[in-house]
Amino acid sequence: MHDTFYDVVVIGSGPAGATTARILAERHLSVLLIDKRQELGAPVQCSGAVSRHALEEVNIPITDEFIQEPIYGFGIYDQAGGMTRIDYRMLKSDEYGPGEGKKPLGYVVDRRRFDRYLMTLAERAGATVKLKTEGLGYESLDDGQCRVRLRHFRRETSVRCRVVVGADGLMSQVGKWAGLRTHIRINELASCLQYVVDQVETEGLLEIITGHEWAPGGYAWVFPKGHGYAEIGLGVIPTFTDRDAQWHLQHFMEESFFKERFQNSRILEIQGGGVPLAAPLRVQYADHMILVGDAARHVNPITGGGIHTALSGGAIAARFLTEHLSTDQPTRADQLAACQDAWYEELGRKMWKLYDVKTDIFREKDVPARDLALFGTMSSYFSPESEYKKI
Repeated sequence: MHDTFYDVVVIGSGPAGATTARILAERHLSVLLIDKRQELGAPVQCSGAVSRHALEEVNIPITDEFIQEPIYGFGIYDQAGGMTRIDYRMLKSDEYGPGEGKKPLGYVVDRRRFDRYLMTLAERAGATVKLKTEGLGYESLDDGQCRVRLRHFRRETSVRCRVVVGADGLMSQVGKWAGLRTHIRINELASCLQYVVDQVETEGLLEIITGHEWAPGGYAWVFPKGHGYAEIGLGVIPTFTDRDAQWHLQHFMEESFFKERFQNSRILEIQGGGVPLAAPLRVQYADHMILVGDAARHVNPITGGGIHTALSGGAIAARFLTEHLSTDQPTRADQLAACQDAWYEELGRKMWKLYDVKTDIFREKDVPARDLALFGTMSSYFSPESEYKKI
């Protein structure tokens, strides 16, 4: 019995993988999309903030199916509570706002519903989707294809394809199959924890709190969650502190300038995980393989945000593969390198620049000077004039 053939096998159905699979299927390529989880978007490891532009540029319908709260701007705080307010309802009141004919800047999404919705779009476009399916390895074949070994529940099987897209997240195992260096150094991996709480007022802004006192090596945040809920969280770099993220989050809630605002909060859910603040992978491809999203470290190294870059990176990979496979070109590493080149021109150049900015900030040994630099960088990053608006 011959293995089933697909043009592309996408491993991992997060935003990057599902977007890659959907666009390829829309362009009439045969696609298998797999994920080892049985519930997409779980466990929740991110705050779920994404810009409206990020959704629109990859043609994701904006729907109440996954939106929890509209966002209209940012509040960036220094360690003592000094604030830079960037509220588009005030800056561009004719365009942004809750009224008829106006729009939000972005949204906080429910990651479980969002990831499920993206997978559904891929399936409706024609991709074959299999959950509870793990990739075990791959091998190149003499005919220019490759074989991918899978485990669906407890049954091992295999399929053939021309390209594997690794979208399996942080420290990608798919990339390791091909010998790619996907590991992350501990000093570039933020330990993140957030509480979903009740009885904390918000006003449609993503609030970001800088300062070594509250989040060594990272920052804290307060995001609207919808339905009267909020997300209070932070990320810390372990090499900057001898305390864990839970201690720092309690310290922030109980001792910061927000303590009165938080005093009646009730914790309803606890979420956490590791977020890379590293440079993108220098090599994101191999024979018959391309990495996208967190697997390729397409994560903003200043903010840790990854949804926008995952959606954009998935779309870039899908556009490249559509053209490349339509002309029956080989899928060796030297042929697929052009996908990374396209990504670099569209997104990567600025991501590398952001990484250099972040590195310079946290190389500073003087803590007050480092805090000042991070606050200034965050304030300028989110300004309307920022060169990084699409990152």
